[in-house]
Amino acid sequence: MTAQGSVVKKKRSEAIMATVNSTRVSAFGVADRIAAFAVSFKAAAVQRRVYQRTVAELNGLTDRELTDLGIARISIQDVARTAAYGK
Repeated sequence: MTAQGSVVKKKRSEAIMATVNSTRVSAFGVADRIAAFAVSFKAAAVQRRVYQRTVAELNGLTDRELTDLGIARISIQDVARTAAYGK
C-alpha cells in the first residue's frame, strides 16, 4: 500500500524456459568403430607379448644376474608390467 491507501499492483514477471533439443550425429560409423577396436586390440596384444617376453627372460636369469641388474626375483612381474604397460 502507498501512503494514499491505494494498492499498487506489481507486474508479474513471467519465467520463460528455453529448451535445447539437439540430435548428436556420430562422426564414426560402424566400420570406423570396428577399425578402432582392431587397432586397440592389436596394441593390447603387443603389450601383452612384451609383458610375457620380459617375464620369461627375467625368469631365465640367475639370482646373481638379477642382483646385478638390481631386480629381486619377487619383483619380476612388477618390472615386466612397467616395461609393457608403463604403470
